[in-house]
Amino acid sequence: MTDFTRADVTLANWRTAPYSRWSFRNVSEVVPSAVILSSRQGEGPPINLSALETLEVSGVDGGAVSLKAFLTSSETDELVVMRNGRIVAEWSAAHSDPARPHIIFSVSKSLTALLAGILAGKGLLSFDKLVGDYVPEVAGSAYADATVQQLFDMEISVDFVEDYLDTSGGFDRYRRATGWNPDKPGNPAPDLKSFICSIGKGSWEHGEKHAYRSPDTDLAGIVLERAAGARLATLLSQHLWKPMGAKSDAMITVDRIGTARAAGGMSATARDLALAGELVRRQGGGLIPPSFIDGLWTGGNREAWKNGDQTTLFPTGSYRNYWYETGGGELAAIGIHGQWIWIEPATETVIVKLSSQALPVDPILDQAIVRMLRKVATAAAS
Repeated sequence: MTDFTRADVTLANWRTAPYSRWSFRNVSEVVPSAVILSSRQGEGPPINLSALETLEVSGVDGGAVSLKAFLTSSETDELVVMRNGRIVAEWSAAHSDPARPHIIFSVSKSLTALLAGILAGKGLLSFDKLVGDYVPEVAGSAYADATVQQLFDMEISVDFVEDYLDTSGGFDRYRRATGWNPDKPGNPAPDLKSFICSIGKGSWEHGEKHAYRSPDTDLAGIVLERAAGARLATLLSQHLWKPMGAKSDAMITVDRIGTARAAGGMSATARDLALAGELVRRQGGGLIPPSFIDGLWTGGNREAWKNGDQTTLFPTGSYRNYWYETGGGELAAIGIHGQWIWIEPATETVIVKLSSQALPVDPILDQAIVRMLRKVATAAAS
């Protein structure tokens, strides 16, 4: 930090530039967080972009720029390129620290789904059950007659708008329930679970369309806690983070009564996220059932995707268990403000990009990032 001090970072501004350059790597100082324990192994020394240093990629305007220039202009904090399980290139912004966990926003959803696949493989969770079988408190809400699979595929009909810039409506109230926004005197938000259980049903039926709504995943985290009998941070540590060999502790934000923000509250290092991506690339690596990984590629309801609200991102893709199947041979986990895990089996490549982009969502930049990721994957394999 050079243009502001820690005292300038508040609950009201931590997701805005320039404060986000610091807060995205120090979320636990701003929002209460639970620790996801790792195996706490030593990391190898950082490496540079190596042969990718001179790679030219397509910029936002379509013109050729160097990879380094693209990373800087797209407000990247960390880039890790892994091929066949080995890190072959890395890049860190001057203000960043690759050893510190970085918030990953909705990439948290994808990790929550991997945990669900593991628990299902151990017989602790059924995707065919109703959400209410695990969380009876959803009776009377939009979720009462939805299946767990519909919850994980974002095919729930809810009367809720995902508006990241909202400052006075339902999404702001949701953010306040999570503990991410300062509460409002005279109009306090409930705790996260109570908020979710107050959401009514939308005008369509479950399963008709893909409707990206973050409260779905926060509820999914509660489902996993009820199914396996432990808090989400503990489950992630015991069943995913430690077994896959994560070297650094991760974190997840919690609300005022300790409910985890499964939808977007996790922080992790780029290297550990590459390990998670590699686990998916290797068909679960003996930890996640291969049938679950196969479902990420083939199980998405393409008709629901076409009817949904994210088709411009991957027009020929699909969505299954909080992962994007791109339609181009890749899987992606994506979070607002520029967080990505990119998995390309054809080149045996996993790429992680962590960022502090000023805008939560930037569709034009997203397409440029996809072009960059594909170009880097091809170059890493050559």
